[in-house]
Amino acid sequence: MHIGIILLVFAVIFIAELPDKSLFASLILGSKFPALYVWLGCAAAFLVHVIIAVLAGQLLTLLPHLVLHIIVGILFLAGALLIFFGKHGLEEATHHEPKPRKVVAPNFWKVFGTSFTIIFLGEWGDITQISVANYTAHYHDSLNVGIGATLGLWAACGLAVTAGSKVISRVPAKILQRTTGVILILFAIISFATAVQK
Repeated sequence: MHIGIILLVFAVIFIAELPDKSLFASLILGSKFPALYVWLGCAAAFLVHVIIAVLAGQLLTLLPHLVLHIIVGILFLAGALLIFFGKHGLEEATHHEPKPRKVVAPNFWKVFGTSFTIIFLGEWGDITQISVANYTAHYHDSLNVGIGATLGLWAACGLAVTAGSKVISRVPAKILQRTTGVILILFAIISFATAVQK
């Protein structure tokens, strides 16, 4: 176990997920259904995506070191550009306050399946998935990157389904996006610098 890698990946993935569309989807689901049911469905989907991303990162490590560091640097830079200039749907999401509407005795499997499907489909090609693959390739440490990323995603989702819009609305989404973008740019610079030194 490498606690430093786990904490770093946890922090970056947690911050990156807060302004993400998947978080707002889980927030809305959590306002309509029992939070635990929603969280379990979302957590299962996030775990599957982390496994896929870690496997993709492991494939990148098979490349020669120079090529690997250049590709990882480009992917980090692309992720930062996507955060700074991409459309995240936050403008629409933040204007709509979810209306608390509890459903009487909801079916666990129906809520779990709905939550899993929404998050699983929404996370494909997401910045957090790309970042997990990059960290796996950068550190050559699938286990610790996977643990940090999974815990980061689970914590962000837990915050969304329990505390909901009250907590998340206190920190502007733009600040979270910019913080994540700056971190990814720093990692891009480190990767390019490592490639030049090799």
